[in-house]
Amino acid sequence: MTPAQSSIAEPDLRLGHSLALHLGPGVLTTGAYLVLAPWMMARGYPALLGLLLVTTMVLIPLELGYLLYQGKRTTGTLSLQGIVGNREPLPPRQYLVWPLVLFGWGFVSSALASPMDRIAGQHLFSWLPGWFFVTSLDQFAAYSHGVRVTMFVLGIIVGGLAGPIVEELYFRGYLLPRMARFGRSAPLLHGVLFSLYHFWTPWQNVSRMLLVVPMTYLTWWKRNIYLTMIAHCALNAIVWAITFAPTLR
Repeated sequence: MTPAQSSIAEPDLRLGHSLALHLGPGVLTTGAYLVLAPWMMARGYPALLGLLLVTTMVLIPLELGYLLYQGKRTTGTLSLQGIVGNREPLPPRQYLVWPLVLFGWGFVSSALASPMDRIAGQHLFSWLPGWFFVTSLDQFAAYSHGVRVTMFVLGIIVGGLAGPIVEELYFRGYLLPRMARFGRSAPLLHGVLFSLYHFWTPWQNVSRMLLVVPMTYLTWWKRNIYLTMIAHCALNAIVWAITFAPTLR
């Protein structure tokens, strides 16, 4: 592994630029979701499938495309070399131990914060369209088996693998190393901004922050995005599978 893979020589981003890069993809994705979901529901498809499609067609291309653009601008090639940092090598054992710790904390933090998430959804964000919320799996019973299978598979591939991988490259690999000006507070600020960027599920910010801030501090400490990448993928994929597998019956 070369030095360019483990450290970033570029100066910190200006605060306004950093805020735009943290929150901008979420704003654009949610805007596209607000347009696409009603269109899909009018044609007999679930809104949640629209979110998966928007993630595929808007969010992932935005974040990965920006990284490749920076690679092209910096090195002349469409590469992440020298663009994505926090890739210090670690002993192999740590790639098992730390993701397991984060995975366990994900379930604990979710259990601790889920009552607050429910309260936020009921009182602070009740003005959102009802289709933003998955209140019961029964709401998917009216859709064909093919639609439910498609949503399940896309959820695993996009929400459980591709999305988390790109987010880790973009947020913890690109943006976090460029926040050194905030010192020890950088992981906290970054974790909060990453949580807020999920504008399509704002009522989950409490549980998300409880999970993401420790993950971000781990990346900051170990200078390695692969620990959180493994945990992020595992959490998203397994939770999605457990939650939505019953809809396939």
